[in-house]
Amino acid sequence: MYLGIDLGTSEVKVLLLASDGRVIGTAGTPFTVSRPHPRWSEQNPIDWWEGTRAALFALREQHPDEFAQIRGIGLSGQMHGAVLLDAQDRVLRPAILWNDMRSVEECAELTARAPELHRVAGNLAMPGFTAPKLLWVARHEPEIFKQTACVLLPKDYLRLQLTGGKVSDPSDAAGTLWLDVAKRDWSDSLLAACNLTRAHMPGLAEGSAPSGMLKPELAREFGLREPVVVAAGGGDNATSAIGIGATQPGDGFVSLGTSGVLCVIGDSFRPNPESAVHAFCHAIPDRWHQMSVVLSAASCLRWVCKLTGTHETTLLPEIEALPESALTHAPIFLPYLSGERTPHNDPYAQGVFFGMTHATDRALLGYAVLEGVTLALTDGLDALKAAGTEVNALSLLGGGARSNYWGQLLADALDTSTRKHGGGETGAALGAARLGWLAAGGDPAHVLTKPPVEIEFTPNPRRHAVLRRRLEHYRTLYRQLKPLFAATASGDSPA
Repeated sequence: MYLGIDLGTSEVKVLLLASDGRVIGTAGTPFTVSRPHPRWSEQNPIDWWEGTRAALFALREQHPDEFAQIRGIGLSGQMHGAVLLDAQDRVLRPAILWNDMRSVEECAELTARAPELHRVAGNLAMPGFTAPKLLWVARHEPEIFKQTACVLLPKDYLRLQLTGGKVSDPSDAAGTLWLDVAKRDWSDSLLAACNLTRAHMPGLAEGSAPSGMLKPELAREFGLREPVVVAAGGGDNATSAIGIGATQPGDGFVSLGTSGVLCVIGDSFRPNPESAVHAFCHAIPDRWHQMSVVLSAASCLRWVCKLTGTHETTLLPEIEALPESALTHAPIFLPYLSGERTPHNDPYAQGVFFGMTHATDRALLGYAVLEGVTLALTDGLDALKAAGTEVNALSLLGGGARSNYWGQLLADALDTSTRKHGGGETGAALGAARLGWLAAGGDPAHVLTKPPVEIEFTPNPRRHAVLRRRLEHYRTLYRQLKPLFAATASGDSPA
């Protein structure tokens, strides 16, 4: 048996995988996000570990015999978070998360300090990334920065608790802006730009390689026979790709979770930072991936349900019942409820409904939200293609992937076949378990398989043409409103 631990923003999920590929069971513990100031987002790392322990005990209670046979553990986690430890490995402050937007000024500072940033890291400096967060801490919390002996990413804090070792992997480390992404190694010059050195960083191991062994006292506590190997693991998007078998060039997926991600695998490092495309390492050797990221995706659907006093199970059937003739008159929705990354890199962007009339009801608002997120992802795919990325087909992951209507809308807008797989909702946790299996000696040909396709959505050329016209209106709306977003954020009157 192999265990996957996926540390998300809203929950930690643990998954038990058998050596015949069956998912035996899952368990989870929810988390909340602290927002002590506008545009801040933090969590307490100690809560992650306590939540992980609770989920593991729940999984053991559900499947005691299978749990006892665990031989490998893999880790997956939310990317970019900054866990600051002192010389005694004590947490110095709450972790600053991926969707924290406080370090806008530090992004400009980092870009000025490190002219090689885009070439080496392959990404623009954005507030969500780790490096600007450390510049912010150095400026606003200098005593904390002075005590910082090590910076860990979220999943790597869990590894420290599991093994006692400080290790990361290239796929997660690529999201720090301290990695030479082509070389899959720390960049001394990018670290120096933040007044850091390799001594502040964990060691690096490929995601499918061993990173340490489970502590003997934890093995006894969980009722496991030693030895249990812990794989290096990966960032959540890389492990999601592993979970659906996206390992070859042209493989890819769309994840409709809190945020939206469009990820395509490649066999080389192909950066396109000018369009805010993310170029990261994959969780297996000799592979990279490009991503476009929409900071609000399925969370927009939850938001509009709350706004209209309904639930997804009610709103989605109302959307599906809309006649096609009504869709061309639906409002345009900009889904920038938390700012935006690809292709705008605009932390000040805001959500907008445009074009409402007396005929606009909640079903049309709901459709506009689904379409708006879809058009944002289409914007991202165009940016990936501009960097030379070729995509064959895209698998669907995340909570939003449960909607077949949304799956077809994506296929039509992206002009790419999209697929739902059996068990696709367990993507990142399943991918983590697969990495644990590989670290324990599993054969990649046997482990890294694609799950069966349940449904395939084929693009409709007529709907694609309509959605491309809607995309032009969408882009024009953003361009017109961009100056007002910045003015509103600075407190100036938009007039």
